[in-house]
Amino acid sequence: MNQFQGFGIKRQAGVALIMVLLAMALVVMLATGMMKQQSLRVYKASHYLAQQQGLSIALGAEEFAKRILVRDYEEDQENSLMVDSPDEFWAMHAAILPLDENGVAEVQIDDLGGRINLNDLVAPNGQVDPLTKDRVSRLLIALGINDLHVDTLIDWIDADDQTASAYGAEDGQYLMAEPGFRAANQPFTSVTELRLIEGMTEEIYAALRPHVTALPVSGIGINVNSATVPVLMSLHSELNEAQAESIIAKREEERFENLQDFLAMPEFSGLGLKANGLTLQTRFFEVVSRITYDNRVVNMISTVFRNPEGEVRTVHRDTGQKNRISKEPYTFSEG
Repeated sequence: MNQFQGFGIKRQAGVALIMVLLAMALVVMLATGMMKQQSLRVYKASHYLAQQQGLSIALGAEEFAKRILVRDYEEDQENSLMVDSPDEFWAMHAAILPLDENGVAEVQIDDLGGRINLNDLVAPNGQVDPLTKDRVSRLLIALGINDLHVDTLIDWIDADDQTASAYGAEDGQYLMAEPGFRAANQPFTSVTELRLIEGMTEEIYAALRPHVTALPVSGIGINVNSATVPVLMSLHSELNEAQAESIIAKREEERFENLQDFLAMPEFSGLGLKANGLTLQTRFFEVVSRITYDNRVVNMISTVFRNPEGEVRTVHRDTGQKNRISKEPYTFSEG
């Protein structure tokens, strides 16, 4: 073997070594990438599993709340007094249900009966309901809202594309938005749709939100036992804030057990207020659930309907709202 042959052999060996090292580096890079992908998949799978567990628990919390409402109906039947009011236990507290060392379920039932149903503005036959229109108009005045008109809400619901008045808003206004959209021309499916209404601001929405609702059934009426001060003021143009607060103060001492007692309040003297659109019962409720499980939080708002026979069914669920638990907690023991 001469000198040149020896150099060639060494060169070939060096190239082979480099190829082996490159191959090993490639294998290491592939293995590392596969491990990262596997870790990501494991994380996603565990996160999805935890979310599903949280949602399953939230559904269980919803069933718990529905049983509470069924029991409330049965107790009212036993007492022959079908009345719903804020002084009842289910309305006063948020139930705290310990799960295990990994979590807790918080459940709150909110009465929707004391709010004005926006969908009552337009009757099923397409005609504007004058009673509800007047009440919504007075509600806006009571809340000091000047930049939103009831006709804008009516145009959002009614089926035509003609504005109800100069204060209304139809496709022409909404298509100029960025991005453009059209008026719903159907009943509200959620109160959150108010954010789309012409003239709406977050300040107006926050002020209006606690006093209105969007129910799929019209004509149920306002529960006078759970109506807020602004909603009570909406019942008549001559009822002021001090009078509404006085009614609520008396209601807290003793709830109304018939509409005649409510209408006989001295604050209504001479106003000629009628019982139209008023009630003592609530048909729709919101079940607010917050599940803390395995260091994750799942929120769910369920709208439930309790029919005249006391059966409770779910009509809508929303997992996009947070921080809705607001009532005094009451912890249920495992026993």
